[in-house]
Amino acid sequence: MPRYDLVEDLRQCADQLDEELSILQQHLTSLPLLVGRVFSLPPVAKGTEHDPITQISVTQHLGDEARQLALQHYCRLFIQRQSENISTKAAVRLPGALCFEADSHQHALLHQQVDKINLLKARLEQIITVESGLPSEARFEFVHTHLRGLLTLNAYRAITLLDAPDSVRFGWANKHIIKNVTPQEIEAKLEKSLKAGRAQAPWTREQWAEKVQQELIAVQSLPAGAKLKIKRPVKVQPIARIWDKEQQKQTQLACPSPLLVLCPDRQQVPVLGELLNYDADNITHRYKPQADPLWLLIPRLHLYCDRPVSPV
Repeated sequence: MPRYDLVEDLRQCADQLDEELSILQQHLTSLPLLVGRVFSLPPVAKGTEHDPITQISVTQHLGDEARQLALQHYCRLFIQRQSENISTKAAVRLPGALCFEADSHQHALLHQQVDKINLLKARLEQIITVESGLPSEARFEFVHTHLRGLLTLNAYRAITLLDAPDSVRFGWANKHIIKNVTPQEIEAKLEKSLKAGRAQAPWTREQWAEKVQQELIAVQSLPAGAKLKIKRPVKVQPIARIWDKEQQKQTQLACPSPLLVLCPDRQQVPVLGELLNYDADNITHRYKPQADPLWLLIPRLHLYCDRPVSPV
């Protein structure tokens, strides 16, 4: 059971984060907005979190409307601040950017504010995922017992602050989480699952144990020197491409929240691009390197082998 002072740290951190976000909201409301462009995406309804995504319709918002939506988005920490029909397992995304005119004093103040907010977000995640000492499946109950309705995905997400890039353009990224693993690591994972004696729907406990045993035999039967790789797809996500003309450098960032851009000169405002609708059937890759062939071994683990095998 988490100790009392950890729970107190959790509550104090969340309260302080909420307060600092409110202060940032007030600050950004008073600053001159040079240009604002955000793109709202269809909400993820409860029960559809794992459905494949092939199309996403984008709605663009400009100017003060964009600013209001962005400020509400930054402060959305609790379920009570969003529709009850929206899934709490999927983070609400609002890509885009807000460009503000800021003198040297405002520039320094905003950097301090955003740094403080991001430190609190990192601290909150540290308390929940590390200091609590709880396995991932037990964290939900811990969090919602002491911070009812906290949207951890939103709470952990850092705010990105940029200093006057030349352009900010938007797009979509389809990625995979790729990790090299050894047969011994997978064997240990499967043996642990067997010892736990649990089942996964729609299988009974006996059926699930038989399935895991078959997976274990398949891994143990691999030839010496076989290499394994976990290649887990990540759902499509909005990205921003930041261009710095002076350095001739482009930086690509995940863009689940509006970027904050500070401009010392209102005559030099970054070019803000548009985020087009996503259509999985009409993706054009600028460059797609040739990957080494892989064969799927255990589908549920997204486990692949560099040798020809049949999936278990």
